[in-house]
Amino acid sequence: MSAFGEWTTAEGLPAFDYRAGPTPWDPIIDPPSATHRVHLGNRRITLAADGDGLLGLWDEHLGGRWLAERTGGGYGKPLLGPTFARLTSEHGTRTVLCPEGDVPWVLIRVDVSAGTDVTEEWLVRQREVDLEFGPVHGDAPPELAVVALEHIGGERVDTTDGPLKITVAVGSGTTAWFRFGLLDGPIDPEPLYTNSLAALRERLPTGRTPEISWHVALLTGGACADGVLGGHTLNQGGAYSFRHGFNGAARDPLQHALPLVHCEPDLALSVLRNTCAWGSPDGDLPYALDGRKQPWTQVFRPSDLNLWALWLAAEYAAATGDLEAFGRPVRYHPGHDAEPVPLAENLRRQFRFFADVVGTGEHGHVRILNADWNDLAIRESGVDREVMVERGGSVLNSAMAAWVLPVYAGLADRLGDTATAQEARERAEALRTLVTGEWNGRWFRRAHGPGSVVGDGDLWLEVQPWAILCGAATPDQARGLLATIDDTCRAGSPLGARHRWPVAVGTQGQVWASVNMTLIWAASRYDPELAWDEWHRMTLHAHTAAYPDVWTGTLSGPDCYLAPESDRPGETWALPESGLAMQAYPVANLHSHSQPVLAYLRLLGVEPLPDGTPTRAVPRSGEWA
Repeated sequence: MSAFGEWTTAEGLPAFDYRAGPTPWDPIIDPPSATHRVHLGNRRITLAADGDGLLGLWDEHLGGRWLAERTGGGYGKPLLGPTFARLTSEHGTRTVLCPEGDVPWVLIRVDVSAGTDVTEEWLVRQREVDLEFGPVHGDAPPELAVVALEHIGGERVDTTDGPLKITVAVGSGTTAWFRFGLLDGPIDPEPLYTNSLAALRERLPTGRTPEISWHVALLTGGACADGVLGGHTLNQGGAYSFRHGFNGAARDPLQHALPLVHCEPDLALSVLRNTCAWGSPDGDLPYALDGRKQPWTQVFRPSDLNLWALWLAAEYAAATGDLEAFGRPVRYHPGHDAEPVPLAENLRRQFRFFADVVGTGEHGHVRILNADWNDLAIRESGVDREVMVERGGSVLNSAMAAWVLPVYAGLADRLGDTATAQEARERAEALRTLVTGEWNGRWFRRAHGPGSVVGDGDLWLEVQPWAILCGAATPDQARGLLATIDDTCRAGSPLGARHRWPVAVGTQGQVWASVNMTLIWAASRYDPELAWDEWHRMTLHAHTAAYPDVWTGTLSGPDCYLAPESDRPGETWALPESGLAMQAYPVANLHSHSQPVLAYLRLLGVEPLPDGTPTRAVPRSGEWA
């Protein structure tokens, strides 16, 4: 049982009854904290709910900014639902709800049990978070928004900075309604409240555990309508966004949108269009956007980003059959001053960039550039950096491309672009053949540099599932590889497989949700029992069972957990020498919500086929079984 409370239900939805007192933890790069937080939201605004009842509001519409932090509380410990926080005092119950849709404010319902004055009070302190590595900057955004508090049907106050307070007299057994945030036109609060909860119950799928509903709610609650690029961004969050101030890498919103294809396809398409709009007319995608939505390319230059856009597009088309979406224009980032092109053309240019500019390196594999999926792959490889950037070949990206390009070819065929489809298939087959040759009798090698091989004497997990998925591994090799992973990477690890074995001297064993999603998917083809066991290790329940005193992983988590042999098992990574730490904001990373859902879908046999059709479909709501 969790030291922080227990799961329950509220409004017919999964909820967590938080009961703990202050429990200090170490953010590593910031002062010690006792704040236990979860992020809830809709398609525009994020409510940060803390265990002591204080609340915050985050908006990414024009850039990453807090409108208010640790305020708007005063009712005690919360009951935390998928889109609401409920607090109770001797005077009644207060529910703060993120209404369904692109609503840029929270709706506040106060049910009064005894006649009293009800005071609603929030402190507006707008803070931009933009590329902050080291101490928190605390800077205000360049343009301050007008933030308002309203007693619905009564008084309204607003400010760009400072306290907002409204007090009203309320009789026993009655309800007072307020809203706080970036207010728009008039509303009727009671039907909005009721209809939002009904719509939430209707849209959330269910699965073997209530965690599926919870994960989908927190995943969609991380979306934000983008006022600069259009569509919705699905920032992976966690420390990357809320502490360090960037939306990246570009692969991440695309990856997080993959499970949404099967439950909220309109949002998945919106995220695809938005992320394609980060790019330039030559098909390049920047590593990230900074806190002001400008391309950030100064640190990492990965070679895999285009593959994620092609994958999401193909999965969307296979699941929905919506080919008309690919004829609608998509803009490019305003910094390029370029004309929009149809989505299909944007994707074709991304394919060309991947084929012609990323190209191939050592041994004919996809170039690694200065990172592939693993931002630290070159540093951890031990090979000269400049040599690897110029000529290094990534077996990981070759294996991933050998799976992605055929499913993209299926989409290209359906769109009438047979030449691109044929080339994509030919490239995929050539890469698959190269990956086949990387089997060393135990596992697949990781990368090549001139005169050097990475991953021959140690197992890099991220490449292994893709080698199975793309067909480079024979059935016997796949079964043997999964057995080796079970005996090494998974041994004694309650949260799932470590991404390296043996764990390198001087490093911490790490468990990455993104990698283990592909492991579950690959294992489902040859060892379903192992696949389901790995999925159960990925659950919030598994984290609570192993580490009941660690808040991280109770309701939300990071992109990576530290393995049991580390000095902080069940917590997450930190690079204090770089002023960078997921441990500084170890929740609200969407990998912790998207990857269990996508892995669950793959366990059900839901995936796109090379001909552009799905293996099977699931209902967009209701039971996934």
